[in-house]
Amino acid sequence: MATITSTDLRQSSDVVPATMRAAVYRGVNDVRVETVPVPQISRGEVLIRVAACGVCGTDLKKIHTGSHSAPRIFGHETAGIIAALGEGVSGFAVGDRVIVYHHTPCGACYYCRKKTFAQCNDYKRVGCTAGFEPSGGGFAEYVRVMDWIVRRGLIKIPDGVPFEQAAFIEPVNTVLKGVRRLDLASDETVLVIGQGPIGILLAALSARTGAKVLTSDLYPQRHALAARYGLHHPIDASRENVVARAHEASEGRGADAVILAVGGNGLIRTAIDAARPGGRVLFFAQTQHGDASFDPAVVCMDEKTLLGSYSSSFEMEPDVEELVFGGYRSGFDLTPLISHRFSLEEAVEAIHIASNPAASSMKIFIHP
Repeated sequence: MATITSTDLRQSSDVVPATMRAAVYRGVNDVRVETVPVPQISRGEVLIRVAACGVCGTDLKKIHTGSHSAPRIFGHETAGIIAALGEGVSGFAVGDRVIVYHHTPCGACYYCRKKTFAQCNDYKRVGCTAGFEPSGGGFAEYVRVMDWIVRRGLIKIPDGVPFEQAAFIEPVNTVLKGVRRLDLASDETVLVIGQGPIGILLAALSARTGAKVLTSDLYPQRHALAARYGLHHPIDASRENVVARAHEASEGRGADAVILAVGGNGLIRTAIDAARPGGRVLFFAQTQHGDASFDPAVVCMDEKTLLGSYSSSFEMEPDVEELVFGGYRSGFDLTPLISHRFSLEEAVEAIHIASNPAASSMKIFIHP
């Protein structure tokens, strides 16, 4: 597939077509690449020509579970260039390279005051669409960004930072939020279970605190990639006892903090058992409701703390931009985490590969 450059987008931004191609969700496990109208923008809004969009696990969950009505156009890790501005938009111009958050908190409600932004009612309202019910829209050629997102969730990409790197802004924000919830110290041992792209990010940002970071995964290829980010304490979960290794690496205590970066409930017991008495366990990928059992005495008598972290924190945004934009210039290049790149016409295949992770698959990107 041909990669769209900033120059290409600037040249095409003067003329916005009436129709575009998009990967449309039509029902459970049913995504079709179709021709749809380019969304119209109103006062205060912006139209983005999408250059790159990452495929996120939450997109996949919605596609496979039918949790959301059809039709919709998903995709929210979106980077591109402004193709059109609505009346009254200031601070942006046609041709600006940007990333966009698909939802933002109000900043004033009870949840925002308590800094649990993902529970804000405004935050749960999606403000980006490529048509149909607003659902992110990044799996399309053009995305309409609504006015409240333009004011708080549209961010310019500095010169020299590629679209793919910039599209990591939202996932890095969610990861940094989770790591900071653990309040790690430099004398601590951290175990990160799962070394997909998010697991590697969780481990890499944990290591920046000075803590010793153990990484667990089934695939040696993922450990090799993790090593590129300074992670040199791998556990081969296909043949080693993860809990025993966590205790061995911490003078028999267990890890001070354990991050569960694998979806589902199958490894909850492993994560809790790997933590020391008084340790913390962060559930990062448990986004589906369901029954999960654990021994309550490990919370009471062993004083282990179970934590959750979901979505992003807007108070961390300056730090996130420094990590992603500034980090690209100083060696924190996230693009090696991308294993597959697909054109929009190949979106169904992209979703299939992302839904069936293997040793060779990491972050999947769609380039409309």
